Amino acid sequence: MLSIETYQQKFVEYLEDYSVVKEPKNLYEPIQYILKLGGKRMRPVLTLMTSEIFNSDFKSSLNAALSIEVFHNFSLVHDDIMDDAPLRRGKETVHEKWDINTGILSGDAMLIMAYQLFEAYDNNTFRALAQLFSKTALEVCEGQQYDVDFETRNDVTISEYLKMIEYKTAVLVGAAMKMGAIVAEASEKDQENIYEFGKNLGIAFQLQDDYLDAFGDPKTFGKQVGGDIIENKKTFLYINALNLSIYEERIQLQDLFSISPTNPDEKIEIAKQIFIDSGATKATKEAIHTYTQKAFGVLESLNISEDKKLLLKQFGEQLMNRNI
Repeated sequence: MLSIETYQQKFVEYLEDYSVVKEPKNLYEPIQYILKLGGKRMRPVLTLMTSEIFNSDFKSSLNAALSIEVFHNFSLVHDDIMDDAPLRRGKETVHEKWDINTGILSGDAMLIMAYQLFEAYDNNTFRALAQLFSKTALEVCEGQQYDVDFETRNDVTISEYLKMIEYKTAVLVGAAMKMGAIVAEASEKDQENIYEFGKNLGIAFQLQDDYLDAFGDPKTFGKQVGGDIIENKKTFLYINALNLSIYEERIQLQDLFSISPTNPDEKIEIAKQIFIDSGATKATKEAIHTYTQKAFGVLESLNISEDKKLLLKQFGEQLMNRNI
């Protein structure tokens, strides 16, 4: 087994060879641009790592890992258009740097390219990867639609929110790991278990992101703290606060999340205090712990060595160790 940093390096080298500009340039330059914007490459690293967990050379899963990364970035291009976002990872978004039509078409091409990468595998592996990919891609679209729908709803439940983040975020983490297991020809039981591990860790990670957006350290979080509050996003913290707070605070919170104030810092501080007083902060921390432990519980069912189980647990702990 290699270190996370080595998997990242090996993957980026493979990505560099893959993302070349060809004609028509206005189609492929935006694709190269978004693929080279960086990021932790967590999902493809999970694919490579999982293939080695199940005794296969990580090189055999490079195309599957690349497919996950191309699809993820395709979804970002289209999400940025839907959100009219000006920046992605501190750089201009594709539709801002070029235009909306280019963003749509380049994104469409990336989705096709993601499927195309499975052609490197034999028929049985191709079929298994394509089936998982189709299911996951459709769930990601469903999750995005739920997220859009929630923007105009005031009655979003905890179970609905958890389903949204499972589909929008967590299933892709689970799929990344299962793809590594498929390429390594792991048993179907192990494939399903490693998927569950990744999915539950993905849910915990997103819930932690909700928490850190309000209570994270600005120096280490990597983006503006309080951004979800400013944008009136109905996060796990917000929904819990509505359910748990006293009447006066619930009304105050609903009013806060219906305006764009001239003093956002004051809005952030008031909302955070309601999150704390209502018990929403505690409930969020408990949910993060629950899904993390749910992921770790799956490890006992995997047909791998204790050393490898420990490695996966350590990876999960490293992933979740973000100053919570």
